[in-house]
Amino acid sequence: MSTVLVTGAAGFIGSHLCEALVARGQRVVGYDNFDPFYPRPAKERNLAALSGNRHFALVEGDIRDRDKLAHTFRDHGITQVVHLAALAGVRPSIAEPYRYQEVNVAGTAAILECVRDFGTENFVFASSSSVYGNNDKVPFAESDRVDHPISPYAATKKAGELICHAYHHLYGFPVTCLRFFTVYGPRQRPDLAIAKFTRLIDNGVPIPFFGDGATRRDYTYIDDIIQGVLAALDKRAPYAIYNLGESQTTTLLELVRLIQEALGREALIDRQPHQPGDVPVTYADISLARKELGYNPHTLIAEGIPKYVEWYRGQGV
Repeated sequence: MSTVLVTGAAGFIGSHLCEALVARGQRVVGYDNFDPFYPRPAKERNLAALSGNRHFALVEGDIRDRDKLAHTFRDHGITQVVHLAALAGVRPSIAEPYRYQEVNVAGTAAILECVRDFGTENFVFASSSSVYGNNDKVPFAESDRVDHPISPYAATKKAGELICHAYHHLYGFPVTCLRFFTVYGPRQRPDLAIAKFTRLIDNGVPIPFFGDGATRRDYTYIDDIIQGVLAALDKRAPYAIYNLGESQTTTLLELVRLIQEALGREALIDRQPHQPGDVPVTYADISLARKELGYNPHTLIAEGIPKYVEWYRGQGV
């Protein structure tokens, strides 16, 4: 039986992935430092369903701590890695660019060192649609040039892909980079638009509304992302990059409308200028992932928002 290390296991995507891996009978080691970007109790709740499961172990540690990583690889016999841990967010990265580089780039290199040293069989890296920057060509394809990131966060994700390629070239282990497109769903990070807007609208607090509402995002439901990650883990491509999105776009105006309808409440709008680092559109060409991974997203935003709101209400917040 393989043992999969999932970094960032207590986060939104990580906790869902750990549950999915355990459900199909794999041993999983979650690795997380419980960064205070949002409250620790929320992250602990993310992992509650795995508490006491004999196929799951949690290691608390920083991805920059090479000694802790080495002990984890050695003690648990790690055979595969899904590296999700990172400092996230475009706007926070503009405020703390050095810290983002230190965690996202140096941390990724530290994990790759362990993958090399311990002969790990497979490495999957969570990249981001932000690497496409202000790409004029839509939808975004993996073959597009991504040499002009417009935020430190995007630059760290592009750097991560390059480091992954260098390690694959030098040491031969399989590497897959997955460019996630605006993932949402139950347990979503509280700072992201859908979670934030839902909470504020429900409480009658104005929502920050940047620009004229015409910006478009390719929102991807968590279940679809997990299906793509599992497929990438199983394929073990020598080196590959795949977009994981819904391949549909939704304007900010439409997103607010859908949340209002699901909540049955009207939004109060706090109009603010367009933010530096934000891109006007994200839109995934997923034809390569469909062909090579069998990736088949099926949750459109009109279905996903009510699912999210139903979960939100069940939390009693």
